[in-house]
Amino acid sequence: MDWRELASCREGDPDLFFPIGSGSSGPSLIQIDEAKAVCQRCPVMDKCLNWAIGAEPVEGIWGGTTESERRAIRRRSARRARTTVGAGA
Repeated sequence: MDWRELASCREGDPDLFFPIGSGSSGPSLIQIDEAKAVCQRCPVMDKCLNWAIGAEPVEGIWGGTTESERRAIRRRSARRARTTVGAGA
């Protein structure tokens, strides 16, 4: 069975996970928080997040993160990888 079949978001309104705008206030923040709350209860949140990080770029809320949060995760991972490679040389 594919992990997506177990995702909690399948039961909700898909528009919730694709907020209009990414501003730091207002309705988009409320929508983002509501989508993330669904993700926090999801049994496959980690698989979803791993998919979204690897599938870049992916719009919307995936694995409890926004697109900008996933970009930050990728940057941190890339820095750690460079540091690890540099330390082993």
